[in-house]
Amino acid sequence: VQFVESGGGLVQPGGSLRLSCTASGPISSEYAMGWHRQAPGKQRELVASISRLGRIDYVDSVKGRFTISRDFAKNTFWLQMDSLKPEDTAVYYCNNPEGIFSWGQGTQVTVSS
Repeated sequence: VQFVESGGGLVQPGGSLRLSCTASGPISSEYAMGWHRQAPGKQRELVASISRLGRIDYVDSVKGRFTISRDFAKNTFWLQMDSLKPEDTAVYYCNNPEGIFSWGQGTQVTVSS
């Protein structure tokens, strides 16, 4: 399975972006999925995840601002990002929370005035 992430871009602080992730093949609904990000000079971190039963978790820094959603039938996942901050600047990737699948190219999100 490979992922293609899209929807990133340059946005001003306080703005919004909606990221999309499409898998090249079917992903069993047995797997949880998540959005990860990697800022320059930092380790990749998991920011949001959604389990096969729909349980959703967020890292504290994005709670109340980011929303993860999925459509397993379409092998597609989204991350709605609102009230963006400069510290959200990173390359965003989708993958299982443990990163068991191959990583895609990611999509760059830059929050700057």
